Amino acid sequence: MAVENKEKAKVAIPKDWTVLMLRLASFLATASATLVMALNKETKTLVVATVGNTPIKATLTATFRHNPAFVFFVIANGMTSFHNVLMIVVQLFRHKFSDKGLCLVMIPILDLFTVALASAGDGAATFMAELGKNGNSHAKWNKICDKFGTYCDRGGAALIASSVGLVLLLVITVLSIIKLLTKPKPLNNVTLP
Repeated sequence: MAVENKEKAKVAIPKDWTVLMLRLASFLATASATLVMALNKETKTLVVATVGNTPIKATLTATFRHNPAFVFFVIANGMTSFHNVLMIVVQLFRHKFSDKGLCLVMIPILDLFTVALASAGDGAATFMAELGKNGNSHAKWNKICDKFGTYCDRGGAALIASSVGLVLLLVITVLSIIKLLTKPKPLNNVTLP
């Protein structure tokens, strides 16, 4: 009896390691983007004016909390990371549930919602990063990346990591939909006595 249980446990382990590894890589990318942007902070003391021969200095700090787009970016990537961890757990322990195909349908739907959330966060943060790098002469917004270079470099790294995680999540979603479409459907042959 114990031998049969061990054999059943071995059979129940998920065989689709491709999606699992892609999801793990997506988690690592979005979690690193979340942490890099959330911990991104740079303080500089700048000369803002000169009175006579005396420079007047101001200490300025650049942090993600000063920009709502970057706050949304951190929240969106945090939620995407949580989604990926939750889907990894579901995929690893799916054999313990009798969902009758519910996971097969719900996972692509939740993945699509997560792709939309992550792409919105990436888009908002990318727009603000472009504005910080080049400014906007029409609106008289000055660029800040010439003064806060490290802050901008870390923000760019977070954007790249998040974009990689988004692309991986998009690939996972496509694979999940293909799996849903190619899943053999049971025959409803009912024999009456």
